[in-house]
Amino acid sequence: MKIMGNKRLFFLLLGMILFITLMGLTLGGRTGLTWPEKFVKDTISTAQGWLYKPAGSIAGFFRDLRELQVIYRENKELKKTLIHYAEDTQHLNDLEAENKRLKIALAFTEQQKQSNNYKYHIADVVAVSPDAYNHTITINLGEKDGIKPNMAVVTPQGLIGRIQTVTPFHSDVQLLTNLNDTDNNTKAISVTVRGKETSSFGVIESYEQDKQSGKDYLVMTKVEQADPTHAIAVGDTVITSGLGQVFPPGLMVGKVASIGVGEFNITPRVLVEPFASFTHIQEVFVVEAPVQQ
Repeated sequence: MKIMGNKRLFFLLLGMILFITLMGLTLGGRTGLTWPEKFVKDTISTAQGWLYKPAGSIAGFFRDLRELQVIYRENKELKKTLIHYAEDTQHLNDLEAENKRLKIALAFTEQQKQSNNYKYHIADVVAVSPDAYNHTITINLGEKDGIKPNMAVVTPQGLIGRIQTVTPFHSDVQLLTNLNDTDNNTKAISVTVRGKETSSFGVIESYEQDKQSGKDYLVMTKVEQADPTHAIAVGDTVITSGLGQVFPPGLMVGKVASIGVGEFNITPRVLVEPFASFTHIQEVFVVEAPVQQ
């Protein structure tokens, strides 16, 4: 049966070949087709169309798949490039900001050399206390660098606090925002008004924040005005006087924001807006004043 089946298939194929050959010979030199020839041609064309469309779809699928893989690899490389670009941009911005701060610090130290004989130790802030009731920062200078408790700490803008505790390699700085006249752990600041040093003196011993504006203010009390004609006025610049033996004289503190009535209506209560910011501090200067003989 198998042999007979193969013979039938052979004769069928042979017959189709002969038929197609005869059709080609018959068509030679003719422009018209007979209906059997038309039927055969349409049948073959239809079969070719059925075969061509799936084959084209399959080929297109694999082509699209290859293109998708290429696009995926390109997107992956683009993402890497964008990440590197963002990192480089951030690094550049950080370097530019640091360069700007250091230029300001350099100009500040050059200016201080001309105004006093203090030594300024520049330090980086390495930590900030998370305690809302203990406003301190930690700097990367300590005993080995000659840092001692109660040394004044400033930024190029102005006074920000004092050294509180010292270890061999680090120091904690108590900020002025921690000032409290009921806390013995804080140190009051003896101040005066620049240009009126011989007539106006006071003490800053507390800090408050305006709830509406969010501005920081240092409260100046015990104001003595030897010369009423040179009384403290709004806008005056407040500096350290050096009378308290903690903060050396001449350090910038802030400007007079308002003048109100003090205790018992005897002396005024002055609000001083500090020059320095107490947030996002990155570099500071520890002030080493010469020892008084």
